[in-house]
Formats: sequence, C-alpha cells, structure tokens
Amino acid sequence: MTQAQNTGRDSGERKSRKAFTGKVKSTKMDKTVAVVVERLVRHPVYEKFVKRRATMYAHDESNQAHVGDTVEIVSTRPLSKLKRFRLSRIVHKAPAD
Repeated sequence: MTQAQNTGRDSGERKSRKAFTGKVKSTKMDKTVAVVVERLVRHPVYEKFVKRRATMYAHDESNQAHVGDTVEIVSTRPLSKLKRFRLSRIVHKAPAD
C-alpha cells in the first residue's frame, strides 16, 4: 500500500458552521457574552408566527462587545459548560450612554 487512504477529516474540508445574529444581553463575565437570539416560529394549530428567544453564550476573546450591540455568533466546539459559540463580528454598535 503505497497510497495513503484519504478520510473525510484529512481532506481539509470543513462543514459549514451555524451562524446566528442577536443582541448582547450581558457582558459581566470575562471573555464571555450572553446573546439573545430571537426567531419566528409558526404555531402548529393557529398558524400565526410566535417569537421564540434563546440565550446563547459566546466566547469574546478581547471583550469588545458591549450590552445592546448586535452581533453575529458562530458555532464551535464546546468551550465550557454553556459556551458553544464564538463571536464572529459586531454587526451594529449600540449608542454609548
């Protein structure tokens, strides 16, 4: 066997990561932000759209996000008990008070 077998991991291809956009809810932790992501879900019986919210914890290496900022987060490997995302970019800065 002179040829090495090529598996999916060795090919250098990566699956696309899930990305969400939400508002920063809290920055009280070091290098972590809590982001609220809202989505619209159609009600199964009444067929109206209902808002659903989820709080996701994201890794912010340089503590650059502040409360009220609109940010984009992407999924990553588990970084702690609750952190499964990292801060990709700040879409819109909140006005300074």
